[in-house]
Formats: sequence, structure tokens, C-alpha cells
Amino acid sequence: MAVNGDATRGPSHSLGRAAAAGGRSCLTCMQGRLSAGARREMEQFDCLLVECGSVVVLVLTFLLSSLFLYFWSQAHNDYNDFDWFNFETLGFWFPWSLVLLVVAAALFTYISLLLVLALCLLSEGQRLYLHWSHKMGIVVTMAFSVSATAVLSEVWSKEWKTLLLSLQVTAPFLQVGGVLLMTLLSWPIALHFFRMNKRVHQVCLLGVYMSVLFSLYLVPLAMYSPCIREAGTLGPKPTLLGHRGAPMLAPENTLMSFESAVEAGVDGFETDVTISADGVPFVMHDLTLQRTTNVEEVFPNRTHTPAALFTWSDVQQLNAGAWFLSWDPFGTVSSLSPKQRALAANQTVPSLDEVLDVANRTGRIVLFDLRQPPPGHPYRDNYLNITLDLIHTHINSSQARVLWLPSDQREEIQQVDPELQQTAGQTASIQELQDNHITTLNLHYSTMSLQHVSKYRSVNISVNLYVVNQPWLYSLAWCSGASSVTTNNMLLRDIHTPLLLVTPEQYSVIWVLIDLVSAALIVCVFIFHWWRERGLHFWSGSRQTHETGPYSKFRTELSDVWSISSGNVRTELRTPSTLHTITEE
Repeated sequence: MAVNGDATRGPSHSLGRAAAAGGRSCLTCMQGRLSAGARREMEQFDCLLVECGSVVVLVLTFLLSSLFLYFWSQAHNDYNDFDWFNFETLGFWFPWSLVLLVVAAALFTYISLLLVLALCLLSEGQRLYLHWSHKMGIVVTMAFSVSATAVLSEVWSKEWKTLLLSLQVTAPFLQVGGVLLMTLLSWPIALHFFRMNKRVHQVCLLGVYMSVLFSLYLVPLAMYSPCIREAGTLGPKPTLLGHRGAPMLAPENTLMSFESAVEAGVDGFETDVTISADGVPFVMHDLTLQRTTNVEEVFPNRTHTPAALFTWSDVQQLNAGAWFLSWDPFGTVSSLSPKQRALAANQTVPSLDEVLDVANRTGRIVLFDLRQPPPGHPYRDNYLNITLDLIHTHINSSQARVLWLPSDQREEIQQVDPELQQTAGQTASIQELQDNHITTLNLHYSTMSLQHVSKYRSVNISVNLYVVNQPWLYSLAWCSGASSVTTNNMLLRDIHTPLLLVTPEQYSVIWVLIDLVSAALIVCVFIFHWWRERGLHFWSGSRQTHETGPYSKFRTELSDVWSISSGNVRTELRTPSTLHTITEE
């Protein structure tokens, strides 16, 4: 008995036809192929445009968030300076640097997961439908990354030099990571490549992929690092100078801080000296006493008064340690014992004489800068002589070495006391440095250069770099030949070899081997997808075509949907307007 096909096949056949139609519609939409009717053509084109735009925006946001996260993570060396800059601007303490790092890491993680999921969906031939909340998340991440990078570039542009320096250590690792990522991406790239039906699309996809891949392969040709050097040419490990003592272990510029630095094994201290209104040199970095003392409580009307305008008796009334326990600028207070916390809470501002006593007792170096008193100060004209007389008595009675950094009246001071080791705070020609009897250069780490350091050391001028806190930066200073570094981080003493240290031959072998393995894997992936697509085409016969492009794996042919009968089944394929019939015997 012959019956109407649709009536006999029932809901299963209807669902099959609906699935097939839906699959073809999605595939056509994703490819932007022409179909019957101008309206459908425009819908397909709009769909393709939105899809490609979403992927491009997502990838761009990922790159921007990656850039900012890397930039800010490498700026970790100067977080303390950034937080104090904000303190002076806003008037209150808050660890903004860590907040920025946490926010940047969270947004980068979110975008990375979203991108991975998007690539998984697209590699499986499915459309990327972004919920409105994810669209908002992408916009927020992009806005944060762009605005944060722009603001920091404006107010803290020197950190870009830090980023460039970091590449001298991290670039080899980043290159390996980039090659690994591109090798993993070869799977979805090859899948889409062999399922595209237009040659121009294939050329564009493969061209972009191969351009990025070969750029990563060849990055080492333009890479420079002083840590890639011949065996046996690495100089001695740089010694450590405690920056204002040991500010991670005790309040900066206090006797506890200098004593802690000695216990940590540093070779010397770096500090700053101010002359009081009654002629006593004392240790203080800032122009005012607001940040590191309780001057607001003791002298509320003199909070912003320059430190040099206080008498020594006034300065001795101030507490210089409670702020450290309250603000915990380095997050290290929890590591202190109760006895150490009690000691820190009762620290006062020390005089230069007290600091030199510590250096005398322990045989440490003292490197200091001297601030000229403001106009109207009673000792503005002879502050150098007062400081020099104090230092002279200590040098003649101990093993302490004083590195004289102030540049004013350098020639006269050298004649009065030739035992002082003259130190310059900026680069100059070798002849000029020798004429001024300079024995040490005290330079910011951003000026680090193997060529410059080697040039100065060849004429017995040592180089001290400040302020170096991170292991990667200490490793770079070591490879560059620095004699010493000024640091907040006493743990640098435990570094026994640079983080990156290989010979050019070793690095070349590693580089070439990684590139060859990556290229071999990528070729295998492309061969596999070519073989699979060719096999699918062979087994499905003439009905299998690639008209639906990269999403052909989701095709459902009407001829593949059958109803099951108890007897012989005969199917007749007619024109689209003709109904299928089944004759059941």
C-alpha cells in the first residue's frame, strides 16, 4: 500500500529535515556564500561580518591585555616607588600597584578562557554566539588595558625601558612559548584550510598563519642578551648595598634597618642625608617628614615643612617606625617576630654619626647623597664642610669606606680629603671621570649596558646600579658586569647563577631544534587533515561536497534520514516539489 511519505515517516523525518536545513543554514551563514534570494544573501553576509568582527575584537583584546599584564608584571621592581608616588599625589597610602596587578591578571585570565572556548567552537564548525555579558566583559577589558597603558606611559614612561630590558632575559622563553602556541593552533588552522572552498580564503588564512609562524622562528636573529655569552666570561657576582638599610625587614633609614642589612650580609648601605636647622646631619630621604614619621601628630602645623628646617631635638621626638607596621609597604610585616615588631614600633630618625658607627663596627661601605638645605637655612653655605668633618673622623678611625656622591665642590673636597671615594651619579667621558677622580658610577638600572659597563671597568671605574629588586634584573646586572647593586630585597644574596646563562652555540642548538620540531609537527597536522578530508570525500561519494565550507562536518543529507519498515523499503528521489512515497508490501 502506498501512502504519503510525510504521513508515514512521522515526527522523526520532520526533525531530520529540520536538522538538515538548520545545519545548511548555519554553514551558509558562517561562510557568507550566496543563496537563493537577495534577502538571504544579505543575512549571510551580515552574519559573516559579525562573526569575523567578534573574533578579531576578541583576539585584539587578548593581545592588549597580554601586553599590559606583561608590562605591569615586569614593572614589579618599582612597585614601591609607584605606591609612594600615589601617596604624595593622593595623600593616603594604598597598595595600588598590587591592585592593578590583580585586576590585570583577572581580566587576562577571563579573556584567555573566552578565546580558548571561541577557538574550540570555531574549530568544531560552530558559530560564536557571545552573550551580552561577555561582550561587556570584552569592552571592559579592552578599555582597562588601553587606558591603563596610556596613563602609565604618561606618568611613568621610564618603565618602558624596564620592559625592553626584561626582554633581554625573557625573550628566549617568550619565543619558545610563542612557537608552542602557534604549533597548537595548527590544528584548527589546518581544519579550516582544507574545508574552505575558495582559494582566496585559503591563501589569506595560510598567509597570515605562516607569516606569524616564521616571524617567531626567526626572532632569535634579532635577539640580544648579555646572558648569552661564551663560557667562562661571566664576571663576579655583584655585591649588595642595602637601599636605606633593609626596608623589607625594618622601617627604612632607621638603625634597625641598617642593622638588619648587616645581618642579611650586604656589603654596604645607601642612604640620604639632610642637615638640621642646628647643623646636625641626619638620615632622611624625603624633603618632608610626613611619609616616614608621625610629624602630623607631634607637630600638626608643620606637616609639610621641609625636614631641614627642624632642629635635631625636634627630629628626635618623632617616631620613625610605626608607619611601617601600619602600612606594610612590602607585605613583609607578617614575617617579623613579636620582638622585631616591638623594636620597629619604637624606631627614631638616626643621625649620620650613628649610621657611620654601624658601618665602622661592621666594616661596611656607606654610599650617600646629601641634600642642600633650602634658602634661608643657617647652614646652607657650609653644609658640605659640616658633613665632611663628621665623615673624616670616622674614616680615620675605622675600616668603613665612604662613597661621596654629592657633585658640588667635588675638586675642593677631593683636595681636603683624598681618602673619600668620589662617586658620580651620571655617565660622562672616561677622561672627564678620571679628571674628577671618579672611582664609582652610581646609575639607575635603566641605563644598564654591557658595552658601557665594560668600558668603565676597563679603566677601574666600578658601576653600581639602583634600585634592583627582582631576580631577573639582578641576573641582567650580573651578566652586564655591574660591580654592585642597590636593593630593597635582601634575598638576592641567595641567587648563585643568572636566570638565563647559555653559550651562543647552546642557544643556537636549542633554537634550531625547537623550530624543526615545531615545523615537523605542523606538517604532520596539515597532512593528517588533508588525508582525513580526502578520506571523507572518498567514502561519501559524489554526494559529499565542500560547498558548505569549513563547517561541512555538520551536514545532514535528506537522503541520510530514513524511516524503518518491516519489509522491503523503496525510496524514490524526485524533484523538490514531489513528495517521497513508500510502498509497503
